[in-house]
Amino acid sequence: MLESQLRPKQQKRPKAQTLWWQNKRLILLIVLVSSLGLLTLRSPKNHWFFKSLEQQRQNDRSSPLLRLRSLTPKARATQLRAIATGTTSSFNNQKITLLDRYRARYLLASDLLQQRQGKLALEYLQGLSRDYPLLRPQILFKTAQAYQQNNQEKASQETLNYLIKTYPDSPLAANALSLLNGNDSESEARLIEEYPYHPLTQEIARQRLSKNPDQFELLLLLAKYSRESDLNLIRDRLVLEYPGNLTPEDWEAIADGYWREEEHRKAADAYTLASPTPRNLYRAARGFHRNGNIDTARRAYQRLLNEYHDAREAGQVLIYLASISSGDEAVVYLEKAISKFPEVAPEAYLSKAIVHERFNKQQAADRARQKLLNQYRNSPTNAEYRWKTAQTLATNGNKEDAWQWMQPVVKSNLEFDAAPKALYWTGKWATELDKLDAAQTAFKKVITLYPQSYWAWRAAVKLDWDVGNFNQLRPLTPAIDLAETYSPLPISSEALQELYLLGQYQDAWLVLQSEIEQHHQLSVNEQFSEGILKLKLGKFSEGMQQIWDLTKRENPQEKQQWRALRQTNTYWHGLFPFPYQDKILRYAKQDQINPLLVISVMRKESTFNPEIDSVVGAVGLMQIVPPTAEWVAEQIDLPKYSLTNPEDNIKIGTWYLAHNHNRYRNSSLLAVASYNAGTGNVNQWLERYDVDSPDRFVEQIPFAETKDYVEGVFGNYWNYLRLYNPEIRQKVNSLTRKG
Repeated sequence: MLESQLRPKQQKRPKAQTLWWQNKRLILLIVLVSSLGLLTLRSPKNHWFFKSLEQQRQNDRSSPLLRLRSLTPKARATQLRAIATGTTSSFNNQKITLLDRYRARYLLASDLLQQRQGKLALEYLQGLSRDYPLLRPQILFKTAQAYQQNNQEKASQETLNYLIKTYPDSPLAANALSLLNGNDSESEARLIEEYPYHPLTQEIARQRLSKNPDQFELLLLLAKYSRESDLNLIRDRLVLEYPGNLTPEDWEAIADGYWREEEHRKAADAYTLASPTPRNLYRAARGFHRNGNIDTARRAYQRLLNEYHDAREAGQVLIYLASISSGDEAVVYLEKAISKFPEVAPEAYLSKAIVHERFNKQQAADRARQKLLNQYRNSPTNAEYRWKTAQTLATNGNKEDAWQWMQPVVKSNLEFDAAPKALYWTGKWATELDKLDAAQTAFKKVITLYPQSYWAWRAAVKLDWDVGNFNQLRPLTPAIDLAETYSPLPISSEALQELYLLGQYQDAWLVLQSEIEQHHQLSVNEQFSEGILKLKLGKFSEGMQQIWDLTKRENPQEKQQWRALRQTNTYWHGLFPFPYQDKILRYAKQDQINPLLVISVMRKESTFNPEIDSVVGAVGLMQIVPPTAEWVAEQIDLPKYSLTNPEDNIKIGTWYLAHNHNRYRNSSLLAVASYNAGTGNVNQWLERYDVDSPDRFVEQIPFAETKDYVEGVFGNYWNYLRLYNPEIRQKVNSLTRKG
């Protein structure tokens, strides 16, 4: 959003004000406007505020307000009053600035409004819009609310009207319209026209659709701007019932929505009707390909090559075309990719080798692989090929050659999907070959390059860090630092940053929505900021998913932005939040089980959605099936409970997880596996596989879901340990800084 839109508007006095002067209401208006500080919109006194914002942002990490923003209104009232009134010059050894006093007044007023104490709120709001111009629209709206609570309807209405006329682009103008006119049809029409992103508008749209579902414009509004979970139904209606009404831009928005939800065939159909950009043509072809519509995919790939043969997407398209073509034709595509798109050449050489091998052209296959090994030593494709070859060698008992084959990978910093696992197993082979220094190097590299991975935990175990092993986790009681940290969002909007710092997350969300340029194509920073705000608003599952979905970015520049975010603590705390902390810690202590294991199971089971249920009937945070819940409730004397109640679910789930540990002599590996697959299956695996070799045991689990579950839970455990345990956090940071 342009800077001019973030600051108070510099404009002529509205005509309505001129009429007020002419109508002899001068005295009332002067009193009102002066109290709000509106006569000083251009006052030189406020220049310090804007000039100091950049410097202030750097000081915000130590602002005393940060320690108060997460407290309840009652818990923070005394401290806020002391800061706001100037009766204290420091708080927690931090100097109180003038800006901190304005912030404290704003928070006090907000808290008082929640408590329906408008008269007291007005005392803190008087003149605040003059002194604290960054949040002037918010202050005006709160002032109007305070007047309303204090039965000063006339002053409230005039303040709301001023807000609407002076800050028409602010989302608070939409709130003001709604507060002024309620369900007035004219106001609702204006909301729909000017504020389609606003939750109030979307609620109006849903209410109108419930009465008359055949309203194209409202369906399209929700499809473009809403973030609710039922949008595929709305998209389906638009596609099936109103195809002739949709513009190419509309089709693109619908296609983007389907793509996010991984409805690839529906997305492909919609992209064919959107503007034929390289991105849209590529996604159309990939959607058909992923859905198994090979002939249609081939034609779509060919269209992209014909219309945009030099586009970035064209190189990958040649690789995909080769994968669905006959031998000679495939080789032609691959050679074209090698000659024209060097970024995909390593993958093309490996694909050539596979094609040649399929037709018994072993010499040609060997030449292609040698090209890959010699000319693209630093490519992820080279590393993946080396890893696959090393696995085959190790399986055949030749661990020395397997280790040797992986040395170029160990010495590089290559990124590929299997890299953490590959480095870990290279370290294990080195250990078995008595190459202990080499093993230590490999294990440290796993943590250095991939600190978030399940394999980083396995490497930390091999390095003898105090992180627990599969059979040692239950009794551990690691120190847990749950102090809230603060970092600004990666958004330039100063108003949004200020609201975020103050913990006014709903208002920050509204500002963000008003500043997004394309709601169906969020930038990396917009998507990340939305995810963080959803977490702050208690929508943990949605927020985590939104942050995780950044991994799907395809554009190189966007991937680079995502990688930059991954270097921040905010990113990882966003993916591994710690909700329900009091309940988790209390019941983990009661049942004598590591609390980080409890939250790790919970994250894997439900991503902290207390209402979620599964196809097999499992319910709530720890996904407990009703028969198990009933049995556990009898054991712990819990006659009344609800599995959608977080406290009941955590109490039952924690006890059952501890009970599973008791079944298997405190083996967390077996307890976690049985939590997912059941004791019957785990008992069968114990008869077939050697649990004394836990890494191999996990590899041999025959259920892909359970193998993923086990690695997911212990990967979660490691991440909670490295993020919230000061000792392990420091050890990991010392390695990653060196790396």
